[in-house]
This record gives sequence, C-alpha cells and structure tokens, in this order.
Amino acid sequence: MSLNLFPVLLVSHIVLAISLFLPSILLPFTLRARRATVDSDSPVVRTLLVAQTHGTVIIGAGLALTGLGLIAILGPTMLQQPWLLVALAIYFANLAIAFFIQRPNLRRLIGIRAAPDDRTWKDRARRQRYVSYLMAGLVGTIGFLMSTKPAIW
Repeated sequence: MSLNLFPVLLVSHIVLAISLFLPSILLPFTLRARRATVDSDSPVVRTLLVAQTHGTVIIGAGLALTGLGLIAILGPTMLQQPWLLVALAIYFANLAIAFFIQRPNLRRLIGIRAAPDDRTWKDRARRQRYVSYLMAGLVGTIGFLMSTKPAIW
C-alpha cells in the first residue's frame, strides 16, 4: 500500500473509532427530557439511535479494516509499541463497557416515558450518565496516548 493512503486511512480510522462509541456516550444525556427517547423529534437523537441499533457492526467492520490497513502501511512492528498496546487494551475495555453494560441498560430506558416523580427511572438514567462520563474519559485517554505516544515501559 502507498503512504499516500495513510492520511485517508488514519482519518477514517479515527472517525470510525469515535462514531462507534458516540451513541453510547451521548444517548444517556437525551434521557433528561423524561420522555421516551424514541419519541424525540431531534435529528441528532434519531441518528444516534440508528447508529446504536443498526450501525455498530458496519462501523466496527470499517474500523477493523482501516486498522489493518494502517498496520499494513506502518508495518507489524507498530504493534510492539507500548502506548498502542495500552490504548488498544483501554479501547477493548471501553467496547466491553459499551456492549455489555451501557447498551443493554440504555435499551431498557430509551423506550420508557418517565413520570416526573419516577425515582427509579431517574436513578437508572443518572447511572447511565455516569457510565458515559467513564467512557468519555477512556476515549480521552486513548486520544492522549495516540497523540503523545509516551514511553510507558
């Protein structure tokens, strides 16, 4: 592969990596309206819902392909970089949080309309926002590692 493809692959890879997590990070904040999120007229919320329910496999496949393309261009020694290994471990931990904690709980909350005094619903929605804060922090850590490439060991 040519190095001319590198910028395109890199930008595509970053956009796909972020878009894979964006719905899981942002959708809990749409729950503040206390109406069923699926009833929202907002095009942003509708796009996030479609990406969350139907786009993850396509985005994940694109992410894997662009990652393999980057490794093909940069060489397999890239996989020996400690900062990359730590970033990948954090990324996979974040994926596990998204798919096994955030998505199932969001699925339960998204279609429910909450009464103003529904304490259980409010507590669950708040917990989902806390998980979103954690996931956003992990994504920020990955961005830091990828941009600074620190000597970890």
